[in-house]
Amino acid sequence: MLTSLKVRNVAMGLVLFMGASCITTIAVAQEKISIDAKASTTPFPHFWEQTFGSGRAILALRDDYRKDLRTVKEATNFQSVRFHGIFNDDVGLYDPDRQTKNPGLAAEAANDASVYNFSYVDEIYDGLLDNGVQPFVELSFMPKKMASDPAALHAFWYHPNVSPPKDYKLWDDMIRAFAQHLVDRYGIEEVSKWKFEVWNEPNLDFWMGDPKQDSYFKLYDHTARDIKSVSPRLQIGGPSTAQAAWVAPFLAHVKAENVPVDFVSTHVYANDNAMDVFKTHEDIPRETMVYRSVKKVHDEIAASAFPHLPLIFSEYNASYANEPNVTDTPYIGPWLANNIRLCDGLTESMSYWSFSDVFEEQGVVRSPFYGGFGLIAADDIPKASLNVFRALHKLGERRIASSSKSALVTEDAAGKLVVALWDYAPPTGTGATYTMPKGPAAAPKSFDLSFEHVAANAAVEVLRIDDDHSNVLKAFNAMGRPTGSLTRDQIKQLRAAGQMSPAEHLHLDHGKLQLTVPAHGLAVLTLGR
Repeated sequence: MLTSLKVRNVAMGLVLFMGASCITTIAVAQEKISIDAKASTTPFPHFWEQTFGSGRAILALRDDYRKDLRTVKEATNFQSVRFHGIFNDDVGLYDPDRQTKNPGLAAEAANDASVYNFSYVDEIYDGLLDNGVQPFVELSFMPKKMASDPAALHAFWYHPNVSPPKDYKLWDDMIRAFAQHLVDRYGIEEVSKWKFEVWNEPNLDFWMGDPKQDSYFKLYDHTARDIKSVSPRLQIGGPSTAQAAWVAPFLAHVKAENVPVDFVSTHVYANDNAMDVFKTHEDIPRETMVYRSVKKVHDEIAASAFPHLPLIFSEYNASYANEPNVTDTPYIGPWLANNIRLCDGLTESMSYWSFSDVFEEQGVVRSPFYGGFGLIAADDIPKASLNVFRALHKLGERRIASSSKSALVTEDAAGKLVVALWDYAPPTGTGATYTMPKGPAAAPKSFDLSFEHVAANAAVEVLRIDDDHSNVLKAFNAMGRPTGSLTRDQIKQLRAAGQMSPAEHLHLDHGKLQLTVPAHGLAVLTLGR
């Protein structure tokens, strides 16, 4: 087993005999890490697991959505969920041609009627709160009967309207009524903890105002003032852009116009290109694009008139495309762990898009492993990424500095050391396939760990996510990657295969431990006190 192999050199050949005549040599990289359990620590809030994205609002009424919500809540204890489309027509909030009488009105006003119907809004938000999750309220998209262009439909399968309102009074009235209803139903103490975000990615085709930036600023100004008119305690922010865009001009605008802002939100994906994000011709690798974008926006806020505004990356992932070799695979383990290592201290929270593949932007799901964004595939099948988040949740809330680029060293509330180790390699395979990593970039990594101020023979629990551990794709590949609907027996097998592999139980040897992690692998170690 590679996990117990003693490696003495920085890069050493392993000779594996494959039959009588075939010999394969695999290079193993080695890294030595010394850890002092009594070293000084810094706060390490779990900013990567506070908020998750999801499919559009109406999907929150589905049973499988709520099952997946509970699963991810149990794994990460996440606090809020963000989705598009609370104003979409399928939620039924705004329809001036189908008014609803309010039986709670005083007798003299009993014949008054409302153009707003909060029935599904209430069911959606009740379902989240009943499961211990708050809404992160993205205020989108445009009700078609309020739209300046009813034909301005986005290409998503459910075709939301992305035009400005035909009359800002209609929009203002709806935003105020919406916010007031939430305060009345849930109470200001609860709703004041929520984030309200104006629109989604207005710099892309989700906003058809012209000119884009100025017309979005107008939308933001109206919306922010509407929200604050209900209560100054409600939190409002933007610009909710893709590609980490518009933050500096947005903050300059709200300062100049004295418009309320409580946080900055923006998005980035690890395969965004440098020209879109930085206006350069660099070739920025997938493992550093998110960090560099977060640092860019962090610095823009620091240089603005609002240097202490919280920064929220309210949407990000390793890929904005459906890449099965990325989001369905153990690759997410080292990618996410490295992202956490780099982004610590630069952002209040980062919302992974998304917690579940109950998701229909490209249409109804046809296969459980198509490169969906979620941690859980269709039919409630756990992906490797769910196990990645589950393992990284064990990290403590105090961080011990380490010079390693492949480790996070933390201390939990009980004083135990929790260490994440990984072997990052670029994703392999393309399209609808995933292949095991090959070549020099896929070398295993052997970690020589030495610990101070812990018991010399301390017990060590190891959780692994890699091609052979906590990875449902191994079973799916063994089935021949069936297309279309799975049988109930196949679903049962895949659900079982997607569970976290049993923990390994080891002991330090005179304060030392050697552990080998394969390419695309993540290991999370918890040391007994």
